This record gives sequence, C-alpha cells and structure tokens, in this order.
Amino acid sequence: MEHKESKIRWGMVVDLDKCTGCGACMVACEAENNIAPTTDSSNKLRTLSWMLVYELTNGKAYPDHDVAYLPRPCMQCGKPSCMTVCPVTAIDKNEEGGIVSQIYPRCIGCRYCMAACPYHARYFNWYDPIWPEGMEKTLTPNVSVRPRGVAEKCTFCHHKYAEAKELARAEGRDPLHLEENDYIPACVAACPSGAMHFGDLNNPEHTVYKMAHEKYAFRLLERLGTDPQVYYYSKREWVRRQGDNYLKTEKTKGA
Repeated sequence: MEHKESKIRWGMVVDLDKCTGCGACMVACEAENNIAPTTDSSNKLRTLSWMLVYELTNGKAYPDHDVAYLPRPCMQCGKPSCMTVCPVTAIDKNEEGGIVSQIYPRCIGCRYCMAACPYHARYFNWYDPIWPEGMEKTLTPNVSVRPRGVAEKCTFCHHKYAEAKELARAEGRDPLHLEENDYIPACVAACPSGAMHFGDLNNPEHTVYKMAHEKYAFRLLERLGTDPQVYYYSKREWVRRQGDNYLKTEKTKGA
C-alpha cells in the first residue's frame, strides 16, 4: 500500500536492556484507556491488553542463561496492513502524527484487522465492559468506553495528544510544534526504569529520533515493510536477532 507521509511521526523507542518486565506500562495503559477488569485473565484468547510484555530468552542453560522483556503496543505502522483489509473504513491514518486510529462506531467486528496484523496488537471485545462498584468513578473522561463486538487497540493515548494541542493553543503556541514532553502516553510516563521514550521520530532534537538512528536500534519484523513507528534498542545481539526471522547464516542488524 502507499506510504502516507506526515511531517510529524509520533513514535516510541524501548531500551530492552533497561526494561525489567515489571508490567507498570500494562497497568497504566489499562487504567488510562478504560479497559475493564477481566473475569478470567487466564483465558488469553479473550482478554484485552493493548500493551503486552513478552519474555525473551537466549535459550541457553545456566550460567549463560539470559532474559529480556519486550513491551509491545500497537506499532502504528506507516503501512498498516490492518487498514487495507477493513471493509467498513473503521481504521484511519490521516491525522498529522501518523497514529493509526480506530473508529469504533463503524466497526462491525469482522476481525479481519486482527488476522492482518503481524504483531497481534489488536483485540476483540468479547464482553460488555463492567467495572466493580465504585471503580467507574476512576474512568478517564476523554476516552470512550468500547462496547462488546468491536476490535480495539493501543492509540498512543491519542486523547493526551488532543489535550497537548489544546493546551498549546491556549498558551498561544503552535499545536503542530509541541515540545518533547508535551505529549507522553501513559505507559511511557509510568515506566520506572526509564526504558521507554516517546516523541517525534522526524525531529532531530527528540530523544526517539537519536535512539532510532543508533546502531543497535531495530524494529519488529522490519523486513515485512510495514514501517512500524515503534523501535527497540538492545546491545545484546541475541535480543536483536529475535526481532525478525533471520536465517542462521544471516547477520543480525547492528552486528
């Protein structure tokens, strides 16, 4: 599909050498985006988790054993395969910033987008969202509660982007030239180890721009050509090697 250019390209870089797998990003995401508690979290086919932390291992025995943790939000692909298969135009990537949006009232729950996403970053809402008595008071007012029967996913906390632009307008600043810390998703703000970074991948002054151009930066399944806006960073070769389907004889990116 045609790549949609954007002057601003919001993106994330996760330093996997700093991530401890604590799960704070997952909790912050669910609280911020009004994801209701599940009745049976052991059923992974029917749970919702816009941000999911995977455990990676080098497969070696002690004392050479090593692990890494990989937080996986929606990749906000430059060429989103989910968008091309949607029969009702419920997925869009036209807004400045390059965030892939989901228009819930249009979604008919066909789940084609879930099948098309190579990152398994989309989820189907099997149940009506129900919160324990009193918890409904903690809902984020600017985030819609999705009904049963629609597909949903990480939005890079798009409502925080809208709030940052409104604040910039109120202060007489250009909303299309936000400072680096004006707009930060909940998962990045909650990361206690400083492993997650967020900003404009097109702005050389932002940390994510610099980290994305580092020798040890990589993207998941990069050779599929989906152009993800989420990067990972690790000095460990075996971690970078798990980011794509390398042949045994192939060199890993950054090696």
